[in-house]
Amino acid sequence: MILLDGKETANRLNEQLKLRIIDAYKTYGRIPELDVILVGDHPASLSYIRGKERACKKVGMAYRLHHLKTDVSQKELEALIDQLNEDVNVDGMILQLPIPKHLDEVSLIDRIRIDKDADGFHVINQGNMYQKRKAIHPATPQGIMMLLDAYDIDVKGMNATIIGRSNIVGFPVARLLMDRNATITVCHSKTKDLSEHTKNADIIIAAVGVPRMLKKEMVKPGAIIIDVGINRIDDKLIGDVDFEALKDVVGYMTPVPKGVGPMTISALMDNTFSLYFAHVNNA
Repeated sequence: MILLDGKETANRLNEQLKLRIIDAYKTYGRIPELDVILVGDHPASLSYIRGKERACKKVGMAYRLHHLKTDVSQKELEALIDQLNEDVNVDGMILQLPIPKHLDEVSLIDRIRIDKDADGFHVINQGNMYQKRKAIHPATPQGIMMLLDAYDIDVKGMNATIIGRSNIVGFPVARLLMDRNATITVCHSKTKDLSEHTKNADIIIAAVGVPRMLKKEMVKPGAIIIDVGINRIDDKLIGDVDFEALKDVVGYMTPVPKGVGPMTISALMDNTFSLYFAHVNNA
C-alpha cells in the first residue's frame, strides 16, 4: 500500500504558496487575509481554527478570528458578515461550522459575498461548480483532488463510490470526480447494500462520521481509499475506514489524522489566495 500523506503534501504545497504570496506582496503591496467567524466553544471547531491559524502563519497570510458568544443573535452575526464584506482587506471569510441551532446557517453562509467565500459553500459558488463554471470549490473536496494530483492518480474511467451525500463533501467531490471522467455512485444511509457498491469501486471516498465502517470485506484489492471521517474515541482520532484491516489489501489509502485534514486547510489557503488575487487585480 502507498500511504497518501496529506500532511507532507500540504506542507509542500504551502511552501509553494508562500513563495507566491511573497511575489504578490512585492507587486501589490499587501498580503492576503482570511477572516474566521467562530460562534461558541465547540471543541472540534477550536481545534480546526488553530490549524487554520498555523497554516496562515506558515504561508505568510494575515489571519483574523472573530470569536462570538454562543448566544449571539442572528442580526448581530449578519452585521459582522456585512462589515467584513465591506472591508477591502478581507479576501476570504468562513463561518466555522457547526453553529448553534438558533442561527440560520444557510442564510448566513449565503450572506457572505461570493468573492469572499473561501469555503465555497455559497449557493452561487456551488451552482457554478455543478455547471462546470469558474467557482471556488469546497475545501475538503478540493483538497482531495489536490492530493490525488500530488500522487499522479488519474481517475479517468474509474468507478468511484462516495459514501455520504453532504453539500460539504459528498455532493461536491462527486461533481469534481465526474468532471475528471470517473463514473460516480453516491451512497448514503438509505442505500440497501453498501458492499455491493464499494466492492465494485476503484476509488472510495468515505465521509459519514461512523468509526471504521468501511471493512476489509467491502473493498476490492488495489482500491484507492480516501478517509474523510474524523471520530474521536478515547482521545484518539479514528477515521471511517478500518485502516489496520485494509492496509494490506488496498493500493492507496489516506491515514487519520494527517490525511485529508491537512489537505482541506491547504485548499482553504489556496482558495483565499485565489480570491485575493482577483481582488488586487480588480482594484
